[in-house]
This record gives sequence, C-alpha cells and structure tokens, in this order.
Amino acid sequence: MLTAEKKKYTVDDYLLLEEGAPFQLINYDLVMSPSPTPAHQAISLRISSLILHFLDKTNNLGVVLPAPLDVKFDDGNVLQPDVLYISAERKQELVKDRIEGAPDLVIEILSPSNAYYDLRQKKDIYEKYGVKEYIIIDPIAFSAESYILQNNTFQLHQKAKKNEQLESFILPGLSFELEKVFA
Repeated sequence: MLTAEKKKYTVDDYLLLEEGAPFQLINYDLVMSPSPTPAHQAISLRISSLILHFLDKTNNLGVVLPAPLDVKFDDGNVLQPDVLYISAERKQELVKDRIEGAPDLVIEILSPSNAYYDLRQKKDIYEKYGVKEYIIIDPIAFSAESYILQNNTFQLHQKAKKNEQLESFILPGLSFELEKVFA
C-alpha cells in the first residue's frame, strides 16, 4: 500500500504566509491556532506589564516582547511564545526582523487548543535550543511552573498556585503574584 508523504514545511514556506496568519512552524509542520481568548490575552498583558515594570525599576536594559512575534530556532521551527525576554547582552545578537535564536525566558499560557504543543513539542524545542527559563501558566488550574535549563535539560524549578508567588530564576527579584496574574 502506498501512502502519501506528508509535506515538510520550512522557514521559506512559512515566510510566504500572509502577515498575521495564525500559524507556527513546529517540527516542519504548519500548526494553526485560533486567536487567544480575552482571558488569555489579559493574563499575557499582566505578565508583560509586570516584567516591563521590573525592567524599568531595576534599570535592566533587556527587552520583553508579547505575541505574536516570530522566534526562529531553525529551518523547521518558527514559534510564537506568548511572552519572551531577551537580556541586554544578547539583544543585538537575537533581535532582527524577527527573533533569531533562543530567548533567555519564554512564557507560554496554556489553552485547550495549544496545551499539547506548549507542554511537549515547543518545550522540547526551547530546551534543545537553550532557552534558560521556561514558565508555563495554566489559567484553568490557576497554577504556574518554572523550568530552568541545567546540563541542557529542563529541570522543574518551582510550582506555584493562585495564592502563591512564582519567582523568576533568570531575573532575580522578579516574582509573579499569581492572584494578580489570574485576576
């Protein structure tokens, strides 16, 4: 029995898409997602604002950027993390027309349509390419987890629930009061 080979898409194919098309390139596959819910976007905005306020307060010259923004890891992976941070030292190296390479910190907010990708495939890509800290926000369970890269492998750094704080590893002094994040 003959089966049709599944097409592998590359960055070149991805760049032919219309700007703003709801796709990510994950392991050479174009993955489409519906637009985020208002609750998802509110969480993203709160997190981005917390990080931005922290950077301003500490005179940290790094950059925090929200989705949608392409992050190219290789020819088969162009992801759009919900929120990312790049240190001042690496900003010039990574920030081009899109982000090229691993941000220092990536935050993903789970939703029913993306949880599999965020918890499995995207997490593996972030780990492989050296994202130093990966935070997963779960708005259904009102919880968060932080993973840090140690010996090229993500290790669980902290779990926190709605009434607790999640401390960033890569940005010492930054903590997320999850009650405010989920407000």
